[in-house]
Amino acid sequence: MLQTRFTDMVGCSVPLQQAPIGGASHRLTAAVAEAGGLGMFGAIDYPPTVLASILDAVRAGTSGVFGVNFLMPFLDRSSVEVAASKVRVVEFFYGEPDASLVDLAHDGGALAGWQIGSRDEARRAVDAGCDFVVAQGVEAGGHVRGTLGLLPLLSEVLEAVDVPVVAAGGIGSGRAMAAALAAGADAVRVGTRFIATAEAEYHATYVDKVIAAWGEDAVLTEAFSVMWPDAPHRVLRSCIVAAEAFPGDVVGEMTVGEEKMPIPRLSPPAPTRDTTGAVEAMALYAGQSVGSVTSLQPSATIVRELAEEAERLLRRWR
Repeated sequence: MLQTRFTDMVGCSVPLQQAPIGGASHRLTAAVAEAGGLGMFGAIDYPPTVLASILDAVRAGTSGVFGVNFLMPFLDRSSVEVAASKVRVVEFFYGEPDASLVDLAHDGGALAGWQIGSRDEARRAVDAGCDFVVAQGVEAGGHVRGTLGLLPLLSEVLEAVDVPVVAAGGIGSGRAMAAALAAGADAVRVGTRFIATAEAEYHATYVDKVIAAWGEDAVLTEAFSVMWPDAPHRVLRSCIVAAEAFPGDVVGEMTVGEEKMPIPRLSPPAPTRDTTGAVEAMALYAGQSVGSVTSLQPSATIVRELAEEAERLLRRWR
């Protein structure tokens, strides 16, 4: 029942795409892919050689299907070429759909996707040659492109394009997954649920804050805009309060390769396992589905739980 145009095209067995949540370990990508979903790695600012090594490590950890997401403000075309030769899906976000980038993905043998926030942007992505689009509702955690809730956006996009559409934003349960599929989506995109997994390797304080939070605690803001201005994002309200009260200009340090790098106050990096400092004052991204996160779970358990509940509900509804 959960076979869709998306699973047929991509080759995964569950119509679930893991959102490429910033800073998450490549182990999460491999774990979701191995569980039957489409694992995704966020290549925020990796040089081609480093990205190639990471993707080789993902492949060593799974025989499943995975992809890479690129943020347009930080894109390196040579890294896109590397990714396209190693993954099934190359995806782009936060920029005008670009046919030359889609061609670059296709030339390497990958499918191309674009995460969009409006009907018109979806049309432009398809006109640029994308194989699928991700319709991101404003409920989503992390950086948010559009202004509509998922269901109104999904309705508009499904009427506007004929490629597979992935529903994103506020999906953290099997019930929400079933609702999106019943509304016509070909797959769902899940991010916040995967924060509370060992494979993601986020800082324990971040994980605990997410587990304790409810939907109303995840707010849309532009607070963490140092290095990336004018880009709305959804985080836990508590981290905004803590960051605004923090007395210094640097809230901590993160590890990048072999180096320790400072984290400026109100900058975008999310705290990973080896981050030090005032973690509660860093960007703690979470979507409005955060109330569905109730414990630390293996990624495979989350994929199975959502898929089984969605399938059970869809059978009942039909």
